[in-house]
Amino acid sequence: MATLEEGLQKGFIDRQILTSRYVPKMIINQPEKKEFLANVLQEELSQCETFDFSVAFITQSGLNALKVQLADLYQHGKKGRLLTSTYLAFNAPEIFYALLRIPNLDVRISETPGFHAKGYLFKQAEHTSFIIGSSNLTLQALKQNYEWNVLLTSKENGEILHQLVTHFNEEWQKAQLLTTEWILAYQKVYEQEQVKKIKDLKIIDPNEKYVVPNRMQKAALESLTQLRATGAKKGLVISATGTGKTYLAAFDVLQVKPKKMLFVVHREQILRAAQASFKKVIGGQAQDFGIFSGNKRELTAKYVFATVQTLSKPENLALFKAHEFEYILIDEVHKAGAESYLRVLDYFEPEFLLGMTATPERTDNFNIFELFDYNVAYEIRLQDALAEDLLCPFHYFGVTDYEIEGELVDDKTSLDRLTMDDRCHFLLEKLAYYGCDDLVPRGLVFCRSREEAQVLSGKFTDLGHPSSFLTGSHTIQEREQEIERLEKNELEYIFTVDIFNEGIDIPKINQVIMLRATQSNIIFVQQLGRGLRKDPSKEFVTVIDFIGNYQNNYMIPMALSGDVSRVKERLRKDTVETNYLTGLSMINFEEIAKQRVFEAIDRAQLDGMRELRELYIQVKQRLNRIPTLLDLEQSGIMDPLVITDKYKNYPQFLLKIKEIKLTFPEKMLGYFTFFSQELLSGKRKQELLILKKLLFLEKLEVKELNKVFEPFALNAVPWSIRSVVDTLTTDFYRGGVKKTYEPYAFIQQKEQQLYLHPNFQLALANSQFRQFFVDVLETAIHKAARYDHEPFTVYESYRRRDVLRLLGWKEQMVDQNVGGYTYNRERKQFVIFVTLNKGETFSGAQMAYEDQLLDVETMHWFTKAPRSINSPEVRIMLEEEGWTYHLFVKKSDDEGTNFYALGQVIPVNETIKQEEKPTNQGTHKSVVHMNLKFNEPMPYDLFRYFTT
Repeated sequence: MATLEEGLQKGFIDRQILTSRYVPKMIINQPEKKEFLANVLQEELSQCETFDFSVAFITQSGLNALKVQLADLYQHGKKGRLLTSTYLAFNAPEIFYALLRIPNLDVRISETPGFHAKGYLFKQAEHTSFIIGSSNLTLQALKQNYEWNVLLTSKENGEILHQLVTHFNEEWQKAQLLTTEWILAYQKVYEQEQVKKIKDLKIIDPNEKYVVPNRMQKAALESLTQLRATGAKKGLVISATGTGKTYLAAFDVLQVKPKKMLFVVHREQILRAAQASFKKVIGGQAQDFGIFSGNKRELTAKYVFATVQTLSKPENLALFKAHEFEYILIDEVHKAGAESYLRVLDYFEPEFLLGMTATPERTDNFNIFELFDYNVAYEIRLQDALAEDLLCPFHYFGVTDYEIEGELVDDKTSLDRLTMDDRCHFLLEKLAYYGCDDLVPRGLVFCRSREEAQVLSGKFTDLGHPSSFLTGSHTIQEREQEIERLEKNELEYIFTVDIFNEGIDIPKINQVIMLRATQSNIIFVQQLGRGLRKDPSKEFVTVIDFIGNYQNNYMIPMALSGDVSRVKERLRKDTVETNYLTGLSMINFEEIAKQRVFEAIDRAQLDGMRELRELYIQVKQRLNRIPTLLDLEQSGIMDPLVITDKYKNYPQFLLKIKEIKLTFPEKMLGYFTFFSQELLSGKRKQELLILKKLLFLEKLEVKELNKVFEPFALNAVPWSIRSVVDTLTTDFYRGGVKKTYEPYAFIQQKEQQLYLHPNFQLALANSQFRQFFVDVLETAIHKAARYDHEPFTVYESYRRRDVLRLLGWKEQMVDQNVGGYTYNRERKQFVIFVTLNKGETFSGAQMAYEDQLLDVETMHWFTKAPRSINSPEVRIMLEEEGWTYHLFVKKSDDEGTNFYALGQVIPVNETIKQEEKPTNQGTHKSVVHMNLKFNEPMPYDLFRYFTT
């Protein structure tokens, strides 16, 4: 009760009061902070015992935002009520059917004229929270629109809560129960009153006479023009599926105006669609556009569209001159490593060759980039395309697959079990629950085998859901026939294995179902991309990924986020913090499915030699040379720190994969180890600037360092300069770290002058050594751009010794001696390190500590034991002024030695309490605990990550 009273005092009387739990809060959608009402509703739902919603307007996408949490509540036997209306005939009949499918939701329809309420009430064990404001249950209102909502908290006897509950119950008793019969009656009224709304989807209408380039296409066209101006004969465009690569090619042909053009594809369906797109853009006579495929040989056309299977036959190539075509385009060019493509490319000599693909990376090490002279004219990947609003939004649901005799489906589950009747019923229940935008599914289902696809399609059909299956053995005509049936709603699902991974567009697809383990990031994105092309028939695409106990589940957050750092801590965050997608796309995992992903991340060896070598080769293929560390940093394909964490330094890794031979003594690699382990992350720029200066100067005057730092607005006060110098001389380090680094000091100080250490200077005389060092130095400077000029950048991660170094403490402390906290009287600085989930066997604990994040502004924290109110650190908090307190937190030791910087905190004196707690040895010891108040609230996503 006291905490609630403090919250009300802060919310309505004095905002300076140091409390934040139960504080009234304004909730506004703030994309730049990744804060949305949707997240607050999800969090409140996940914690509640029961709930009541009163909302006038509901859409499928708005309901989708909460379906995972509702499903998890159902698993725990919890339910709620929803009161809505038919006001303005806004709610479509389909939404009422969707509401009926949620088993733990009672729904009634208010008949009160002008019902326009928007309120969300969540009853928890000790209190009730409620949100009142302007947001209906639509995804725009929950994530995009500028809305005002207030979150309040009340005890059971609170007057406002009493009024809310009373009014809700009164309206509930008068309201109409939602039934199928009610929906059928409402549908007639809805159809009479509903005015067709034209959606501005910013797509190319197939019936439009004229088309114009979209933003991506304009940028790519300009880049292609500039590329040709340099004399380049080849260019590669990397563009996410659905962003309009074919139209881009047509626009480029229109601006180049070749006398004759050849467009090469690998499937006839793509060929015909491409020809239609070119006709729309370029115009001209019908005879200008010819087909060279199967039995057709339209050789004299100005624009020839050919399948590679037909064209690559020697007798067919002989029908053309080598210089026949001024402009040649290769679609899905990542297939160009095949012999048929290479025969075509070796035969023709065009003025310009354009390759187009969404995924240039191959698993067979064939170098697509080399094929196009390393000329990447333009690149836009999935996350960028979504940000540019070029693709249809998608709603991804990671759901738990079927359990067979208490065990989840896994990589070894037999075909009989995968296709058993109970699993089919389970799959259909999930598909109906998560649904699609108009409740009329037009879905692609990706299976692990042809046999599974065939059997499941038959069983779905038998259960009243017309389905078909397609494999590589089906003819073009058979595939087109089944696609047409799907588009006409004669089929609900097409089951397949991989023939729809790429190349074939079915714009009307509104569901993508994944019934197999994620094989690779590339394939995952390809299959996801099948539904992302915009179309007037859909508002969004529903992606339902049935997650079993698969080894490769860790790839799911990689593929969705585009994060290729291979850092486990980031992948865990990407599974919980899913606001990295912009716009109206969203990602949500069921509770058990999320746990399966976490387990796969824990098991995965993300920094294994094979994995790192594959990523390294991808970068090398783009460059046609050994990549520098800076190349890796800028590629977006891998984080160099993954290599240096595993192999100590980059030259060591290159030696391991036999890419280089050293021309300097191997012991000199110690310099790279020192730099890579302590400075490469770029957490402080001053050391880097000094080293860069001394590479070209004989010495630096200490008094002149402010001139080096000030152009970058960096700290040049005496304690900071001393700290930087002590790092580079290794004087800061102690213990085993000191022993490792001392032979590799970078500089030495003589009186007030800094010099390169003679041994380091000698090493730099070797050109290979110098080249490697300049590279690692420039990479660190590049990384430093992400950090603030203050000692710490909030929400970045730091090791204990990083913290002490950046604060300017005179010497490193061994991690074990620091433990949960330490302090420095000279600097009046107190640093706190908290591991939230310490585990049952936490070796450093004498007792079960209960450190806990209470909300985005408050942590409940325990001192070491034994401690009392009279212990020195507690007296500092209670009595001394002028101290700064820095808080660093990690979720568990699984995240390694890094802690997230949560900024400065203030101990709330009135919460400082001493108590006796049982120890692991069966005795009791005194400990002090308190609330720490953050100077700035942490992002909700990070709070959710820590507390989930």
